[in-house]
Amino acid sequence: MVKLSPELIEQCASYTNPVKDREIDFRGYKVPVIENLGATLDQFDTMDFSDNEIRKLDGFPFLRRLKHIIINNNKVIRIGENLEESVPNIESIILTNNSMQELGDLDVLSTLPKLETLSLLGNPVTTKPHYRQYVINKVPQLRILDFRKVGLKERKAAKVLFKGKKGAELATNIGKRSKTFVPGSELGKKPSTKDKEREEAIRKAIAGAKTLGEVEKLQAMLAVNQVPGLAPPANGASNGKGEEEEMDE
Repeated sequence: MVKLSPELIEQCASYTNPVKDREIDFRGYKVPVIENLGATLDQFDTMDFSDNEIRKLDGFPFLRRLKHIIINNNKVIRIGENLEESVPNIESIILTNNSMQELGDLDVLSTLPKLETLSLLGNPVTTKPHYRQYVINKVPQLRILDFRKVGLKERKAAKVLFKGKKGAELATNIGKRSKTFVPGSELGKKPSTKDKEREEAIRKAIAGAKTLGEVEKLQAMLAVNQVPGLAPPANGASNGKGEEEEMDE
């Protein structure tokens, strides 16, 4: 493993990506810990930590400029507390293919006021009962979860599910935080075959996306239910109109 030292940070590639953001590329160094980012002098909108050995999403100094964190294909099992104090302007976190286990471990994301896009595909937590409703309810500022828009009807349904005494009890029961990481532990109900196919196609597409611009193009396709490598849904399902257009109402 390699330490994310100021010297390594200085050597990392940086460039203006297709959406005109300044991006720094930490991919593939097998670093275990996020550290020493003060050496970036807060010059970047996007940081890509994909394909490393990181187990906890934390270690950020105060970075006012940072808006996008890409941390695919790591070993993240925890998200640090009080991220809003160090990265207050985060708009998207792409955590595809990590090891997040429990719904309660995601509660800390609710404190990021500008967080609108979150991907947890390929994490065990996504197989938990009521996963999507729980996250939408706990992190109401989200507009896109796992590359699917959060529609008005879905938002209302999540609110109803956790409403009142019974809803609060349900949230408490399923929103537990993990104590230790236990490989092979109970992961909740299994996704359907179609869901598995969709998730696998998205994983492959994300693996092929090398820049934030490519991720955002993929996100735009998925928002209207177009998955690379899969046929369009039958009967005109979710064409990006109707319910999804009501998001901002």
